[in-house]
Amino acid sequence: MLKTSDLKVARAWAIKEMFRGFWDYRYAGWAKRHFDRWYAWAIRSRLTPIKKKAKMIKNHLPNILTYFKHRISNPVAEGLNSKIQTIKANARGYRSFAGFRNSILFYCGGLDMAP
Repeated sequence: MLKTSDLKVARAWAIKEMFRGFWDYRYAGWAKRHFDRWYAWAIRSRLTPIKKKAKMIKNHLPNILTYFKHRISNPVAEGLNSKIQTIKANARGYRSFAGFRNSILFYCGGLDMAP
């Protein structure tokens, strides 16, 4: 079993895999209990990078737990922003905001150009 292995990489992998289950919970309270168990293990792991990440996650835990209330994340917004930045870079500047806006609506708006 990975959890009882003496190899550092095996322990790090097991800790990472245990955290993956955090996102499967439906309620913030149960997710917090899972996190608390995971955090205790991560801090006792004697693996400095794991301890550093565990502390970082703990500092942001209240904000992370809001995911379980709203079930909203931002990958779609990030993807859309990336596409807009690509449009802007490909054009190397627009003469007006209206031209920039029209390009965004054309490429990101899902327009059907077929008659």
